Amino acid sequence: MTLLLLQMTVVLLITLLCGWIARRLGQARVIGEIAGGILLGPSVFGRIAPHASALLFPPSSLGPFDVLSTVGLILFLFLIGSQLDVEHLRRNKSTATLASGLSILLPFLMAAALAPSLRSRFVPDGVGALPFALFLGVSISITAFPVLARILEERQMQSTSLGTTALMCAAVDDVSAWTLLAVALALIPHSASSMVLPYRLLWLGIYLIFMVGVVRPLGKRLVRHNSRFSLSYELLGIIVAVTLASAAATEAIGVHPLFGAFLAGVCFPRVQHWQGKLRAHLEMIVSVLLLPLFFALTGMRTRLDLLSGTRIWFWTAVVLAVAVAGKMGGAVLAARWTGESWKNALALGALLNTRGLVELIVLNIAYNAGVFSPTLFSMLVVMALITTMMTTPILNLLGVRHAGSQNQDRAIREAA
Repeated sequence: MTLLLLQMTVVLLITLLCGWIARRLGQARVIGEIAGGILLGPSVFGRIAPHASALLFPPSSLGPFDVLSTVGLILFLFLIGSQLDVEHLRRNKSTATLASGLSILLPFLMAAALAPSLRSRFVPDGVGALPFALFLGVSISITAFPVLARILEERQMQSTSLGTTALMCAAVDDVSAWTLLAVALALIPHSASSMVLPYRLLWLGIYLIFMVGVVRPLGKRLVRHNSRFSLSYELLGIIVAVTLASAAATEAIGVHPLFGAFLAGVCFPRVQHWQGKLRAHLEMIVSVLLLPLFFALTGMRTRLDLLSGTRIWFWTAVVLAVAVAGKMGGAVLAARWTGESWKNALALGALLNTRGLVELIVLNIAYNAGVFSPTLFSMLVVMALITTMMTTPILNLLGVRHAGSQNQDRAIREAA
């Protein structure tokens, strides 16, 4: 316990400092938190002071650290889902549907075209062409839902039309990506049987029907009888328990616990004073303590020191170009076809181009399955960090400001 508390103290201080620096540089705080994790990991701290690093962060001690950080992410995604404005989504359903489809399909096809060149250079022997193409396609086409949600929250955009559309596109993208990832894992020898995927999809369908057809109507019925009352201690406990159970269900199905947490938030009753009290109770401890642990732990697992040589950096640039062109291109084309302005289309593309955290999870799965070599893994980590760092500058360049500024501008125009 002493070591865990000391680890949490160091990580909290470093991520707070790096997050503050990132904000001063015009980046999202999450970029600084991941950078803080990299500083504490083997790429920096492990090379400068290997003995101190081994004493402070021995691999055997990171289990409880991982559990705490994952719980923080689950609660954070529940908060994001509970703030989702469904009316915005209904008004933008055509854009959300087409953008989510194209922002998966286009980068996936481009990754499949790139796969033979990368496979011949950076893939261990014995990995089949189809599994590698699927893993690479998922890695390049996925959106980091929690990082996107964190960026939108920092800019106060999570309830705007653009923010809601981006969140739903990212949710659909990631469900599709995790499904393709399950197919890829099933194709790896000795990793899964051919019956795993159909059962997984069946249970996922049952889960979605239960949440939408049972849990959400129960929430609405609760609102009709109790909406005038304050969110009590007992009711808050039940809400958190339902969130954890929903996350556990999707984890057991094989999708990812963050989708269960987000869907639990979507099913949460839309009562304004309940939503405000829920954020007041949960947001501080999640954002200040638990969530930085998750981003820091992810950064600590990366190995940027493995990249060296002109050839490696050339192929890293190729991977980055394919990732940006595919992801942003698909989203921008879809948004334009559904009547969005160039500004909103480019902003949506920039938001969906965010990868970061979930990308690193996928890369670790592929690495552990023996599909990606350490060098290719590191190249894709660089791609994930750069595409995430691009989001805020592009939004600033487009003049997409936080919701408070947008509401103030709208009020000035109406008064004029």
